[in-house]
Amino acid sequence: MSVYIINYFKSPIKFLWGLSMKMKLLLTVGTCLVLWSVMLVSFSNVFKHHLLGAIVNGSNDSDKPRDKLLEGLLTADFDEDSCLSRYQSSLYRKPSPYKPSQYLVSKLRSYEKLHQRCGPDTEAYKQATKNLGHDDENYANKSVGECKYIVWVAVYGLGNRILTLASVFLYALLTERVVLVDQSKDISDLFCEPFPGTSWLLPNEFPLMNQIDGYDKGYSRCYGTMLKNQTINSTSIPPHLYLHILHDSRDEDKMFFCQKDQTMMNKVPWLIVKANVYFVPSLWFNPTFQTELMKLFPQKETVFYHLARYLFHPTNQVWGMVTRSYDAYLSRADETLGIQVRVFSRRAGYLQHVMNQIVACTQREKLLPGLATHESQVTNTSRSKKLKAVLVTSLYPEYSNNLKNMYWERPTSTGDIIEVYQPSGERFQQTDKKLHDQKALAEMYLLSLTDNTVISARSTFGYVAHSLGGLKPWLLYQPTRGKTPDPPCVRAVSMEPCFLTPPTHGCGAKKRTNSAKVVPFVRHCEDLWHDGLKLFDDTKDEL
Repeated sequence: MSVYIINYFKSPIKFLWGLSMKMKLLLTVGTCLVLWSVMLVSFSNVFKHHLLGAIVNGSNDSDKPRDKLLEGLLTADFDEDSCLSRYQSSLYRKPSPYKPSQYLVSKLRSYEKLHQRCGPDTEAYKQATKNLGHDDENYANKSVGECKYIVWVAVYGLGNRILTLASVFLYALLTERVVLVDQSKDISDLFCEPFPGTSWLLPNEFPLMNQIDGYDKGYSRCYGTMLKNQTINSTSIPPHLYLHILHDSRDEDKMFFCQKDQTMMNKVPWLIVKANVYFVPSLWFNPTFQTELMKLFPQKETVFYHLARYLFHPTNQVWGMVTRSYDAYLSRADETLGIQVRVFSRRAGYLQHVMNQIVACTQREKLLPGLATHESQVTNTSRSKKLKAVLVTSLYPEYSNNLKNMYWERPTSTGDIIEVYQPSGERFQQTDKKLHDQKALAEMYLLSLTDNTVISARSTFGYVAHSLGGLKPWLLYQPTRGKTPDPPCVRAVSMEPCFLTPPTHGCGAKKRTNSAKVVPFVRHCEDLWHDGLKLFDDTKDEL
């Protein structure tokens, strides 16, 4: 055969003429086989590409068109390349069982038009800010146009900011105000613009820009302070009000949620708000809001889920962090588990208590397998082994290292393979550091892409992650008195975040009342031992 090959290369044409019919037939067949092999390899690669796309999309039907607009929640009016996450996120999530109401979709399209009409650089905005910097008591009675505004001021950590911005936006939907966000921090490095044809960033030339950082309970235009001092009434409306909705809010500050107070507040053109709590549950106490909210969210526990998927689209830089980590560590797994650990104490023994708690929770709830004993190593090889990827997010790397070592040193009782991955472990929170906040946002999104989550109680970081993913997490009780809690965790009934410091009074009540008794679908959070408030769809059983 080698002789034929040599002769072929010396003189191909003469060689072909000199071949017998049998050899010509053999050469033809061989050539066809080579061509078929090339075509099969090419087809195989194409098939794998489509199969991978189907798996990432959570479906085995690669021909099924993906819903990149999320049932109409998103508008198609954006350039896709400017914000890849907006329309690509559906590739990394399973089809959602939670559909936005058509009323919510309609309300969002109406809001987008309002923002285009009243947002920065419009004539309406210029008219509304024309005299805002002047201390004119009759300002609110002057014509300031059709537009009213609420300004969100960034305070505290990223989880708090995301939860409060969603809360402020919902309030804006209910009251037909335009949301403008403080850009003095790193908001534009984290999220794309959510509204087409306009910006939600508060212009740096805003007349009160140099003052708003200093607003607190002592500010004379703080609503709670004005109520306390009886310096506000329906005939004396200030040009702007400051709303103090923080963990240290007074009862007077929390009257903001009441119907009577909202009637008066509706006349104020500008509201400036600082918040570090998810105050959505308290909006349902207002009968006027409640009627509208039920139309917007027939499934009450989907409020943050829908608002977050509409508002919060990571910038291309952050989205790159998300997709690279997902493709490298999560995409190949049969099952994924996200574990988020918030460290509330650095006292001796605390780390080990929480580590014991994580192991107890994940193994008791069958989220991770136990370890095989030395006496009875796993010998059943007939069962196909699963690959379970565990994503750990924490400022501290010890938790992921301990889990990694545990499953490396001993086989699992089921034979499954456990891979543990932690994107970062920076030990100290560095709020307002651009790269730190970008990593934090990427990790929130990665947690939201897992099949199940275990999160720390009272952690706004964890609340954002599981709610964004439409997940009902296992909540790790906070260790008390230096002991590991028993039981270690509880499964959430609702996927909504918790309002950690809600009002303890009822609007119009003569005495302080339990806010969890005001309406049946707003109750205490599962992880706080009868504290905090959150929304529930299931109102039959008390927690």
